Amino acid sequence: MADTAETQGETTFKRVMLKISGEALMGDQGFGLHPPTVERIAKEVQSVHDMGVEICMVIGGGNIFRGLQGSAQGMERTTADYMGMLATVMNALAMQSSLEGLGIHTRVISAIPMDQVCEPYIRRRAVRHLEKARVCIFAAGTGNPYFTTDTAATLRANEMRCEAIFKGTKVDGVYDKDPAKFDDAVRYNKVSYDDVLAKRLGVMDASAIALARDNSLPIIVFSLDEPGGFRGILAGKGTYTTVHG
Repeated sequence: MADTAETQGETTFKRVMLKISGEALMGDQGFGLHPPTVERIAKEVQSVHDMGVEICMVIGGGNIFRGLQGSAQGMERTTADYMGMLATVMNALAMQSSLEGLGIHTRVISAIPMDQVCEPYIRRRAVRHLEKARVCIFAAGTGNPYFTTDTAATLRANEMRCEAIFKGTKVDGVYDKDPAKFDDAVRYNKVSYDDVLAKRLGVMDASAIALARDNSLPIIVFSLDEPGGFRGILAGKGTYTTVHG
């Protein structure tokens, strides 16, 4: 697919899902939102949007609240997960503000209805937004506790008929071990869904990988910290790992 893109000089993807963690929005801070970082990521999205690609987004909430951590500290799991979902709505609104500041029409679509701040999730309406070249940011996970935003991203990507999930991380792909801790870590160019599960490579949680596998939806893991990395991969360049069948 990448070779074809290089030959044509343009992307072969028409519609993609970008999944990023909430921690990606906090920059060097230990908590919350770092506006310059949010703006930098928004510009990365803008560069891909300018290529004519229809973009869905799911943003985690770990920079504000993590349901699992709350549960581990004695909070009832369902309540903690709902609090985490609300954190993702806050991040989605922040990203919407940055994107619209760049002139990109954006819709925040929540799995938990909150009509005064964003739209409820209606699949056909969301598809229509994408067809009108609006960026759709899906918030509040799946709307259910016990499911991560990784699973939500995979679910929405399938519902929106995205051609791939782009997972933005701090490293430029999937490694056999943590490259921050091991100098001899080896990066995979391609890896199968089953190997990700069997070797516990930590790309996404197991339910998200299984859902992607069952629907033959490729996952492209790349570094969100590399300027122009998102656009470069869509143009058939850059360093990344493809998780596929």
